[in-house]
Amino acid sequence: MEVRMDLAQIVISETRDQQLIVLRERNGERVLPIVIGLSEALAIDRRVKGVQLQRPMTHDLLANVIDSLSAELEKIVVNDLQDHTFYAKLVIRRQGELIEVDSRPSDAIALGVAGEVPIYVEDHVLKEVAQ
Repeated sequence: MEVRMDLAQIVISETRDQQLIVLRERNGERVLPIVIGLSEALAIDRRVKGVQLQRPMTHDLLANVIDSLSAELEKIVVNDLQDHTFYAKLVIRRQGELIEVDSRPSDAIALGVAGEVPIYVEDHVLKEVAQ
């Protein structure tokens, strides 16, 4: 079962390599903290704030490719946790077909957050993190 989540917080510390994003359950109290890299945290922050750069960055490029293919990023799903590493997938709809693409959660969120794409986390992942 997928649980709808929202990006609740981005914690950026330029003095550390590891940054943090926090997803919060939309209609509940569970949270999912995910450690990410600085460049991904800055990309998420920039896209949340709608800051446009002169040339497209990686996540902008991927968004442009999806759009150019007449496709739509339908949702992001954090679908697994293995050896302290989160896994996610992009669910892309093109001409009625759903295409799933493996992704790091940070890249998926950086891509989707600008378009307000829904974020989901598999319930078993939330349960594993709570233990």
